[in-house]
Amino acid sequence: MKLAVLPGDGIGKEIVAQAVKVLEVLKREGAGIEMEYGNIGGVGYDAEGDPLPESTLKLSKQADAVLLGAVGGPQYDKLDRPLRPERGLLRIRKELNLFANLRPALLYPELAGASSLKPEVVSGLDIMIVRELTGDVYFGQPRGIEIRNGERVGFNTMIYSESEVRRVAHVAFGIAMKRGKRLCSVEKANVLECSELWRDVVAEVAKEYPEVELSSLYVDNAAMQLVKNPKQFDVIVTGNIFGDILSDQASMLSGSIGMLPSASLDENNKGMYEPIHGSAPDIAGKDIANPLATILSVAMMYRYTFADMATADRIENAVKKVIAQGFRTGDIWTEGTTRVSCSGMGDEVVAAL
Repeated sequence: MKLAVLPGDGIGKEIVAQAVKVLEVLKREGAGIEMEYGNIGGVGYDAEGDPLPESTLKLSKQADAVLLGAVGGPQYDKLDRPLRPERGLLRIRKELNLFANLRPALLYPELAGASSLKPEVVSGLDIMIVRELTGDVYFGQPRGIEIRNGERVGFNTMIYSESEVRRVAHVAFGIAMKRGKRLCSVEKANVLECSELWRDVVAEVAKEYPEVELSSLYVDNAAMQLVKNPKQFDVIVTGNIFGDILSDQASMLSGSIGMLPSASLDENNKGMYEPIHGSAPDIAGKDIANPLATILSVAMMYRYTFADMATADRIENAVKKVIAQGFRTGDIWTEGTTRVSCSGMGDEVVAAL
């Protein structure tokens, strides 16, 4: 298994290092893992003048899977937009055709008190958000800032083709079939023609999955329902911008954004795996970040790209054990638990393995 390891910016190096510890354990046990490192984001710009250097793109295309840390930092905010770290992230998703982003929101029982909501509202939470990742307003053309009638005007284009909606809908229905067989499609069809198409195509795909109960919600109502009654959801499928917002909202239901992994897949289940949080430059280098989302991203890698459910379960169970033993990084720490560093948490997961 050839892995492209892209730590990126901020806390990326720290959290990826802990995930690599887990991979090294598996490697010592005989797993055939080859890891090669590359630059992306701000460090890509610093090293090669490009947030997605050609060498990194080549490495990622040749790899079986990509493990990513995070990108971005305030020192890059004044760069021209094409050179900013986030553009490197968008480009690698597009270049690798990673159209389906899987973002689970799972609450560990021991972390119910760390959630922003009352424990009785979130206990037992287990949602999978499937976000379309390579279309929508983030990629639509035309886009830009120009002068109209003597003032600056910014514009972006929200656009989806039928085939783009259809392929991500199939992914979402397939995941729902393996879970609770309930799928909620989220859009804004009452005001957006783009969403009208989305709703129509998802309803057409639903005919191929008669066992799955399909429902639809406008995005504003979905955001409210995630706070009001999050356990009503099993699988959510939505577009790029709505998925970006809703998955971050869902992350706080689970206690911390530092707990949630993600997978971004192409049509052959080749994937890029990363925590859903950002580079957190304010705590970079302090060894206090939560690496569990990155470690759990490795579990998703084994589950979706390598179809090795036993290893995926093993990694996830190691994380569950560490949480049950009371080890906590600062973002999920409460009285009566044991505060550990980023590297300390990685060591505990390795010990649990």
